[in-house]
Amino acid sequence: MKRVKAACICQTLHFMLKEDVEHGYAVRLVNEEVENYKKKLEQNRTQYKIVEEVTQPDGSISIKLIKQYNQCPVGDYLK
Repeated sequence: MKRVKAACICQTLHFMLKEDVEHGYAVRLVNEEVENYKKKLEQNRTQYKIVEEVTQPDGSISIKLIKQYNQCPVGDYLK
């Protein structure tokens, strides 16, 4: 028999600009989307750690994070 003792998922997310809107507005939408994503993680009580957050030259945002997987214990992954 096996049991999951700890589990996390490592993700790189790229929040891209919408192409059919003005650039400044698209950048603002991306920033709001990133903040909403972080709030959703908090609301769902998902444990996470942002490893890197980079604003690209075009205004889009790339985030590398480690987050809890399916409510499993996170062990030493998020220390």
